[in-house]
Amino acid sequence: MKIALCQINPHTGYFEFNRNKIIEYIKKSKKAGAELAVFPELSLPGYPPRDFLDFDDFTNSCLSEAEKIAQNAGNISVIFGSPTYNKSDRGKMLFNSALLFKNGTLDIEIHKALLPNYDIFDEYRYFEPGRDFRVVELSGKKLAITICEDLWNIEGKYLYVSDPMQELAKQNPDIIINIAASPFSSQQFEKRLEVMRYHAKKYGIPVVYVNMTGAQTELVFDGRSMIVMPDGRFKVLASFEEDFYVFDTEATFEESPTEPENNISLIHDALVFGIREYFTKLGFEKAVLGLSGGIDSAVVAVLACEALGAENVSGLLLPSQFSSQHSIDDALQLAKNLGMVHEIVPIEKSYAAVEATMKPMFEGLPFNIAEENIQARLRAVILMAYSNKFGHILLNTSNKSEAAVGYGTLYGDMCGGLSVIGDLYKTQVYELTHFINRKQEIIPKNIITKAPSAELRPNQKDSDSLPDYNILDEILRLYIEETQSPADLISKGFDKDLVARILKMVNTNEYKRYQSPPALRVSTKAFGMGRRLPIAAKYLS
Repeated sequence: MKIALCQINPHTGYFEFNRNKIIEYIKKSKKAGAELAVFPELSLPGYPPRDFLDFDDFTNSCLSEAEKIAQNAGNISVIFGSPTYNKSDRGKMLFNSALLFKNGTLDIEIHKALLPNYDIFDEYRYFEPGRDFRVVELSGKKLAITICEDLWNIEGKYLYVSDPMQELAKQNPDIIINIAASPFSSQQFEKRLEVMRYHAKKYGIPVVYVNMTGAQTELVFDGRSMIVMPDGRFKVLASFEEDFYVFDTEATFEESPTEPENNISLIHDALVFGIREYFTKLGFEKAVLGLSGGIDSAVVAVLACEALGAENVSGLLLPSQFSSQHSIDDALQLAKNLGMVHEIVPIEKSYAAVEATMKPMFEGLPFNIAEENIQARLRAVILMAYSNKFGHILLNTSNKSEAAVGYGTLYGDMCGGLSVIGDLYKTQVYELTHFINRKQEIIPKNIITKAPSAELRPNQKDSDSLPDYNILDEILRLYIEETQSPADLISKGFDKDLVARILKMVNTNEYKRYQSPPALRVSTKAFGMGRRLPIAAKYLS
C-alpha cells in the first residue's frame, strides 16, 4: 500500500486557502501513485481554532469545504482533520475528527478520544471525546486511525483512563495512522519519536505520523512527520516547512540519521519561522524594533532580518543622556553588518520635557525607578509612532529571564506586537549569539562580552538588581518548567534566601506578564496561554 504523508501549513479560519492546499496535495498524491493521502489534525480549519468553534458557521464552513475536497478526490482515499457535530443529545456539541473519504464519499468519522487539557491545550473546552474504536479496511489493509494525543497514553506515563490503541489492537490492524497538530518545543521531537517507536514495537506494525507545520501566533508547528517501523527504523520529513513523502509498505526507505539534534539550531529555525509566519498570516511585511546596543535587541534584529529580509526591518537607536557611546557604536555596527534600515532618534529632549512637566509633583524627591521608566516609555511612544506611521509591527526584545522577574517596564520595553525571544532565558540568548556568529561576526563581539545593562541611570548593570544569570536561569527553569517547589530548589543546593527572593519576584510580576505580547514558544512551558496563574495570590510570594 502506498500512503502519502501530506505535511501542510494551514491558515486558521481561511477555509478556501486550506481547501485548495489539501486539493493540491491530493493531486500530488495521485500523481505519485498513492492510494491514500493523509493530512494533519484539524487541517481543514487550522489549529488551534479556539473559540471560533463556538460559531456554528465555523464548523458548517469546514463541512462544506470537506464536500468540495471529496468532489476533487476521485478514486484516491483521503484522511484529513475537521470538527464535526455530535449528533447525540448528550455531551459537547463537537468532535475533533479524522474524516476518511473513499471514492469521493465520506466513509467514516473517527473521533479523537483523548482530549488534552494541559499547558497550551484546551480541547476538552470544545470537544466531546470519542468512544467508538473501529479499524478501517482499505486496499486490503486494516488501519487504526488515531488523532495526536490518542497515542500518548503509554505505559508508565498514563494520563488517561482509556487507551485507544489497546482497543484498536483487538481488531488486529496492519498500520497505525496518527494525524497530529503537535507544536514545537526544543525537546518535543525526542518525545514524539519515543511514543511512535513504543507503539510500532508493541503492536509490531508501522506507524504513519502526519504532523502540521506552520505557526499560529505564539505556537510554532515544526512538522517532522514520520514513518516508524517495528524494529525502530524511521524516516522523518522536513522541519518548519511543508513536505510530502509517499510510504510504500512493501518497499524499503532511506532512514533518517539518529545523531543528537542541535537544540539551539532548532530554536533558531523555530524563531525565524515563527516571525515569518506571524507576519505572513497577518498580512504585514515590515518590522521595527529598538536597537539598544545590547544582546537581546541584537539577536531579535538578526532573526527578524533573516525572516523578513533586512530591507523590511527598521532599527531605531533611541539614546538618552545615560546611553554610553559604545552602545550606540555597537548598535550602528550591527545595523551595518545586517544591512538593515536604521535611524538615530535621541530622547534626551523628550525626557527633559516630561521631567519638567512632572517637576511640581516630583520636587525634592530623589531620582528612582520613575525616571528610569519614563525613558523606557518614551522609547515605546516613538517606536509605536513609527509603527503606526509606516505600517510596521513592533517587535518586542525582552527575554524570559527578564519577564520572569519583572525586569522590564510595562508600556515601555515590554511593548510590541510579538515577543521574539520571550521564551529564551538570558543564558540561551548568549548561546544563540554564538550560533549566529558561528561562521562570521554578525553580532559585534563587544555586544556579547560587555556586562548587560538597561542604561537608565549612570553606570547601571543588570547585576545591580539581579543574581548572576547562570544561577537565576537555572532556578527559573526548575520552577517554571519543572514546577519545583522552594524546598526542592533548596535541596538542590540553592541558597534559601535567594530562592525566596527570586520566586517572590516571579509571582508578584504576574500582572506584567499578563499584559505582555505573545511570545514565540520554544520551551515546554512558556509564559502565555500555556501558563495560567492568578495575579492576586500569595502562594510562594
